[in-house]
Amino acid sequence: MYHSEKKRQKREETILLSLKKLDYLTRGQLQRIHNLKSDRNAQRVLKQMEHYLSVFRSGENIYYLNAKGRAVVNCDKVRKATGNVQHYIMRNYLYINYGCPSSWRNEIRIISEGATKKDKVICVPDALFKQGDQFVIIEVDNTQTMKKNHAKIEKYRILKQRLAFGMIAPKFVWITTTEHRRKELLKLSEGLQTQVFTLADFNA
Repeated sequence: MYHSEKKRQKREETILLSLKKLDYLTRGQLQRIHNLKSDRNAQRVLKQMEHYLSVFRSGENIYYLNAKGRAVVNCDKVRKATGNVQHYIMRNYLYINYGCPSSWRNEIRIISEGATKKDKVICVPDALFKQGDQFVIIEVDNTQTMKKNHAKIEKYRILKQRLAFGMIAPKFVWITTTEHRRKELLKLSEGLQTQVFTLADFNA
């Protein structure tokens, strides 16, 4: 009995830490990250944790930490039910797709100093991680304009030229909403090592 209780506490802590790292997770994403097996088992586990979690519905149940959950894992970031949750959910698909890398970091500023202050380039990817010696840059294209995407890609070209990612050129991975937008992003990214997923790749 003691052993199974310790195991339950450990599983709950790892789920809370995932929510601290990723902000919002669907039930299906939690199932995959934490190997919760069947839908029924996942519902049972999350029901047992309801005193640590807030939940709202947007297609499926989406979970985030409440005040008690934040206290357990020492999380300062307060999240609420938001209309922008799809951005986080899309990013999570890529996190899971790449095997939940331990080096994954959300929204880290990349800065390159130029010859003058005016030449300084600052870019904030939605996430990044390392595969061996290569940086993988994660970008979510949900509601922003292609014009904004184009401006960001041009910044990445400069950062790559200035070796802001080191001697090995980075790989860029996007997730977008439609096949048309996938093609647009690939066209804008010509010359960069780029892969573009759509939501359909994960919801098939």
